[in-house]
Amino acid sequence: MSLRKGSDFAGLSTAIVTPFRDGQVDEKRLAEQIDFQIDAGVTCIVPCGTTGESPTLTHDEHERVISFTIQHVAGRVKVMAGTGSNSTAEALRLTRRAADEGADATLQVAPYYNKPTQEGMYQHFRAVAEAVDIPVCVYNIPGRSAKNIEVETIVRLAELPGITMVKEATGSLDQCSAILGATDLTVLSGDDSLTLPMMSVGAEGVISVAANLVPSAMLEMVQTAAGGDYTKAATLHHRLYSLCSKMLGLATNPIPVKAAMQMVGRDTGEMRLPMVPLNDSEKAILQETLMKFGLESAISGQLQASGA
Repeated sequence: MSLRKGSDFAGLSTAIVTPFRDGQVDEKRLAEQIDFQIDAGVTCIVPCGTTGESPTLTHDEHERVISFTIQHVAGRVKVMAGTGSNSTAEALRLTRRAADEGADATLQVAPYYNKPTQEGMYQHFRAVAEAVDIPVCVYNIPGRSAKNIEVETIVRLAELPGITMVKEATGSLDQCSAILGATDLTVLSGDDSLTLPMMSVGAEGVISVAANLVPSAMLEMVQTAAGGDYTKAATLHHRLYSLCSKMLGLATNPIPVKAAMQMVGRDTGEMRLPMVPLNDSEKAILQETLMKFGLESAISGQLQASGA
């Protein structure tokens, strides 16, 4: 049994997309997507992360998506609300609101654009952790936030009772290993394609983008690795790696995954500027990738339904 803080969030969490229709949040489709994830057996739903297009949600929409998700989940699985910001005051406001609504945890992205010092990072996350009673997952993604949360800072943060998890998206197995070796935090992969390598050194799951599309396949790999069968898990990993690397490599997340969900009839594919759709050649590559993965019937059914 794991002795790590945050181990109750081990497994598969889905960084769920925010569906739009005619420029507005499509709550009916969001409810369908939440049910699809729960039926697949995921551990947790994560609304309003990067995949949920949080940068283009209004403040009211951000709060509403989290509230709606919590209400619709209704305790069937956990909800980790994306309430981070590059403004500590804004992060505190969003996180307090999510906690009051009944979120099980909060996902706190590293402050982006203003590039705080490591001491600033520490004080930012500390302020959030001490303001609420729900667990905090520190989200380290320097590719988007422009600055790494160094291992030494995460070690300091691990001493705070409210900091229980790290969503590790640096792409560095060295950093993942260092965190696991120096803290009692639960580490969750922030990169679908690195989930199995990270689990091999002690990570306990993933906050996944691809799970929006194929939650059952991702869950099977995570559970197989958690059960210690790394031979079978490697086979599952290579199949998923082919999907994830080709799909998510086409454009910035969540453009490709929303396009894929549209192709299989589970989303409108609509986004907000500055995010733009795939072009025709990218769509052709994506469709071929999905069909090779085994989603031919879903794509064919959607093409027939649309009259294409």
